[in-house]
Amino acid sequence: MEIVSFSQLPSTQHFLLEALSHGTLETPVAVITEEQVSGVGSRDNQWEGGKGNFFASFAIAIEKLPSDLPLGSASIYFSYIMKQTLVDFDEEVWLKWPNDFYYKHEKVGGTITQKVGDVVVCGMGINLKKTSNAYASLETTIDPKVLLEAYLKSLEKFPSWKQIFSEYEIEFEKSRAFSAHIENQKTNLLEAILCQDGSLIINQKKVFSLR
Repeated sequence: MEIVSFSQLPSTQHFLLEALSHGTLETPVAVITEEQVSGVGSRDNQWEGGKGNFFASFAIAIEKLPSDLPLGSASIYFSYIMKQTLVDFDEEVWLKWPNDFYYKHEKVGGTITQKVGDVVVCGMGINLKKTSNAYASLETTIDPKVLLEAYLKSLEKFPSWKQIFSEYEIEFEKSRAFSAHIENQKTNLLEAILCQDGSLIINQKKVFSLR
């Protein structure tokens, strides 16, 4: 996959979406920047920070993804592969449903995924070092571009959803001690039922990550 690098961008996600719409970049492609000043976070929040942290987005044609992947759970799929990559770098990171990277009890990063026509665009922000945003950091020496290259190498093997879910299903138990924002409401995950397609059943209602 082609990797396009910058020293600074407002948002890797916005840049990539615009480049795809204008035809200046084509899938598969990834964008990484050393600094991000107006990144896209969940619930219209921003994810920003300086050098040494991870700010990247990538775009993949849906036809390249595993045939058993529920697109509503693409964030879980992409995020869990990154979690595995970080573990390979000896970082004790886990994935809270559906798309947040946690170190122990603190959030250190997240994922935003959206479908644009026949393409899935995914943005990730991870605090590898101390940062100006409101979240914790891993305080690691991993080089962001080295991390992206390792991640893409794992991603491009395109493990099946069944394979990823079988591992994530066990890790999901950690999420029960936390809450998630569902339909703009903070919802406790203690009694949530994780379904095979990555959705949750909460209060007899089925909910996908939708981001």
